[in-house]
Amino acid sequence: MRKGFTFIEIMIAVVIISVVIGALLEIFANNAYTFLKLDKKSTANQYLSFVVDNRDYGLENKNATLYDLLKDFELENDLKEELKSVKVKIVYQKLQSIDLSDRQELKDTNSQAVFEIGKTVLKVNDSSSSILRVNLQ
Repeated sequence: MRKGFTFIEIMIAVVIISVVIGALLEIFANNAYTFLKLDKKSTANQYLSFVVDNRDYGLENKNATLYDLLKDFELENDLKEELKSVKVKIVYQKLQSIDLSDRQELKDTNSQAVFEIGKTVLKVNDSSSSILRVNLQ
């Protein structure tokens, strides 16, 4: 009777452990990549909320900084400096325009109204986010 493992048994154990460690490393890498993408998307969505709160931006194509979007708010100096360095591109795409001046109610008052539906896309570094916008002119 022998009191040990054979070389083949040890090699099979090493292969099994290697496969398990490789699978765990792949799962970790995929989760890290997914988390990074979600973090960038979350940040882009947060920046997009700055466009919604600002009447000067969002209905035309512009290049700006995040500080430009938030200059009306009281911010700490460190945050102001950080936001000045983040460049954003705001792209507005007109999707549909509905002329409401043909309606009888507006014809009686000689008013003109145009209902415009568009999409604002905010591009920050390598991520972007978009919202639908409604504009009544």
